[in-house]
Amino acid sequence: MGDGNLAGQFFDAAIDLLRRARDEEEQHVAAAGAAVAETVASGGRLFAFGAGHSSLPAQDVVYRAGGLALMNLLAVPGAVGVDVVPAPLGSALERVDGLAAAVLDASPARSGDLLFVISLSGRNALPVEMALNARALGLTVVGVTSVAYAKETRSRHASGTFLKDHCDIVLDSKIAVGDAELTHEGVDAPFAPASTVVTSALMQAVMATAAEELVRRGIEPPLLRSGNVDGGHEWNGRVMEQYADRIFYRR
Repeated sequence: MGDGNLAGQFFDAAIDLLRRARDEEEQHVAAAGAAVAETVASGGRLFAFGAGHSSLPAQDVVYRAGGLALMNLLAVPGAVGVDVVPAPLGSALERVDGLAAAVLDASPARSGDLLFVISLSGRNALPVEMALNARALGLTVVGVTSVAYAKETRSRHASGTFLKDHCDIVLDSKIAVGDAELTHEGVDAPFAPASTVVTSALMQAVMATAAEELVRRGIEPPLLRSGNVDGGHEWNGRVMEQYADRIFYRR
């Protein structure tokens, strides 16, 4: 694809962002992977949360072939992807104070567990309070966000803080404010968001690091296999039975 081809330009932009995430976030990815491995080894449970389109990378690591069986989605009704009608209601829910605390109180999350909080902007009340309250409950919190938003926008939380301010580990997706990689003289608005590509890659990099760390500790990583390969269902059944007390998406 040539330089003038918009599809090619998007691929180039996404690849550049992935390279930056790989090179600049290496230490944070390693720290997050080690934290996941420690949680698994110590009997803790794993959760991932994201609202709106930030829910997509969270869902991508739950009940996923090649993924850790212990990863559970911490869902907020109406804020998982675009599962509510009208869709703008989901965006409004991200700004509701107190919702995160109610969700956490009703969830199985407890001290010693680990929670990924994914929010591109990290400025709305829901992700900020999710991280803040989770840490208060004794969970390890890994935030996946674009730090640029904290420099170029204002927080929508009463405290004036962002998601990054309430995490034990922060992974910066490097996404520019606005999440649009392309412009064109014939199009008034910028377009072609790359946040899902980069954030999902960061999450999978952390999972790979965690698997490596578990092997180093002499622990077989509780990974799922594809149900579309021979023996996959039997394998997954054994893993889910072994870790039944830490898997909540089957209940």
